[in-house]
Amino acid sequence: MNTPIRPEAPYRLHIPTRWKDNDIYGHVNNVVYYSYFDTVINTFLIRKAGLDIHHSNIIGLCAESHCRYLAPLAFPETITAHLRVEHLGKSSVRYGVSLFAETATTPAAEGWFVHVFVDRQSRRATPIPDAMRAALATLITEPSA
Repeated sequence: MNTPIRPEAPYRLHIPTRWKDNDIYGHVNNVVYYSYFDTVINTFLIRKAGLDIHHSNIIGLCAESHCRYLAPLAFPETITAHLRVEHLGKSSVRYGVSLFAETATTPAAEGWFVHVFVDRQSRRATPIPDAMRAALATLITEPSA
């Protein structure tokens, strides 16, 4: 796995945990972490990269994802999701994501998520539009040593 995202990640989003995120064991259930990944990625695409999720000719489909769990998260707390781009291809992007508890300096979870951009109608891979590519390029960081 790549180097974990450090606190100076180029994009961050604060996500409040919800009561329903906790499971019977008193911590956020593992499947919810993927929802947090999706939330930070799609918030960036909508707010910063101009993706219109309802009308754009292209959409991003998840082709691969992975999460490594390092520490529990729990309601009530607000987590900080850190996002970077690890690889920017012609029609795909691999994001690196780390989730931090409110006061933590090390991630509670880290992982990756791959989007393949496709034509909304044909579902065939399509090049990432220039404006979106430029926004995604701002998230490319050099791995730490």
